[in-house]
Amino acid sequence: MATSGAAARPPVATTLSARRGTAPSATAAAASCPASSARRTTWRPRARLSSGNAARARARLLRVEASSMADPVEESLPAAPHTATDAPLETQPQVRTSMWNWKGYNIRYQYAGTSGPALVLIHGFGANSDHWRKNIPVLALKNRVYAIDLIGYGYSDKPNPRELGESFYTFETWGEQLNTFCAEVIKSEAFFICNSIGGLVGLQAAAMEPQKCKGIFLLNISLRMLHISKQPWFGRPFIKSFQSLLRNTVIGKLFFSAVATPESVKNILCQCYHDTSAVTDELVQFILQPGLDPGAVDVFLEFICYSGGPLPEELLPRVKCPVLVAWGEKDPWEPVELGRAYASFDTVEDFVVLPNVGHCPQDEAPDLVNPLVESFVTRHS
Repeated sequence: MATSGAAARPPVATTLSARRGTAPSATAAAASCPASSARRTTWRPRARLSSGNAARARARLLRVEASSMADPVEESLPAAPHTATDAPLETQPQVRTSMWNWKGYNIRYQYAGTSGPALVLIHGFGANSDHWRKNIPVLALKNRVYAIDLIGYGYSDKPNPRELGESFYTFETWGEQLNTFCAEVIKSEAFFICNSIGGLVGLQAAAMEPQKCKGIFLLNISLRMLHISKQPWFGRPFIKSFQSLLRNTVIGKLFFSAVATPESVKNILCQCYHDTSAVTDELVQFILQPGLDPGAVDVFLEFICYSGGPLPEELLPRVKCPVLVAWGEKDPWEPVELGRAYASFDTVEDFVVLPNVGHCPQDEAPDLVNPLVESFVTRHS
């Protein structure tokens, strides 16, 4: 496992699908597909580099071969310090933090940029909009960028699922939240840029209201390996019993207490980041702090016991907009070999392998991800 953020990454092996007749732009990193359709060009970055990270980003990029808004109310919540990897600080748009009321619940979001297409950045399990702090100011140079805390996560409200009387923390709920956010805050259609379970949220929202979504960029989408349909029939009763034990006894809260510590969060992040130098104390606090809020333990237990709902392979055929899939090849949780299967869906235009990157490419390798997002958005705007 790499321990130095300055280490150069090997070339990306890739092919671009011609199913949609879309030619790759000069900045698009290439997708990894069957060798029979391979084509290779040179990927050149468009965004400028900050002095602090120029050497690292330049080393990566030169080695990669490639195939409005509701009236915001400013809140006292501190936005994460936004450091960009490919734009001078003095040119970065200001990143603001605001709250939006949805169904009586307070939802935090961050935003930047005043013109261009709208992008909504959607985090994964246990994370929040601060996980996009390296992407928001860079992408806001040419776009209107929003990063939202899904209900139950970050600094959004965390209603107790036991008091709601029905399943609440589901992809249908989050998909509805995302679509309503587009209607009430963004007031336009948008691109969904998603990581991990955020990918299911983006796909669900696009399937529910296709007119809201212009395109979906999936980063290491969750394969949902613990889904009940992916378990052997003889193991399903055991899974349900274990879930009941977590939900209804003190064991669940003890488990959460063991996980919700700086040491545990750092260890978990070091498992899913290939470049462990990216797991800083700052990152650990961004993930941990809102997880200590009242109600966080109930949301945590509710989701890890959520073994139903849709799978990516069920949602992709229902999506009408273009989809780009990118995958960190060193992801230990969602293996790239399994992710390649999504390249076969008609709506997926490209599959991009990100070398020596783990489960959260947007934070571990923003210098690779940001140009890919810009290229995808440009192609479909």
